[in-house]
Amino acid sequence: MEYTIVPMDRSHVGQIAELERECFSAPWSEAMLTEALFDAQASFIVAESEDGGLLGYAGLHVVLDEGYIDNIAVDPNARRHGVADELLDVFCRFGAANLAFLTLEVRASNEPAIALYRKHGFEEAGRRKDYYTKPKEDAVIMTRDFKKLR
Repeated sequence: MEYTIVPMDRSHVGQIAELERECFSAPWSEAMLTEALFDAQASFIVAESEDGGLLGYAGLHVVLDEGYIDNIAVDPNARRHGVADELLDVFCRFGAANLAFLTLEVRASNEPAIALYRKHGFEEAGRRKDYYTKPKEDAVIMTRDFKKLR
């Protein structure tokens, strides 16, 4: 599967909102995604197919030397082709060069995502009880500490 990682722009917002609705029980709206385009602390990237279709996306917010990964989502038809792995790798490389750590939350039952995060050096740092709704579920807080590497 051929694709390119590019910065999110206005042309991606509708497709990302659609992917959000497909992948998450509390999806970001088009307005929220558009607002992220103008947030100096945010960076959203997309995996774009050769024909311009959206295969996946990821969002990151940075405050000082701390990074928070908002979401990583991949179209169900594009899963198991390395898209999420490459999106996460972009943020990990940025983090290694610029941040003290990256953190995120993931549903406790989302074993494929947890395995991906562990592959990239994330470790469980705690849990948020009943963080998710629809269905109600704990979030696993995962963090990758770059200070240990310096």
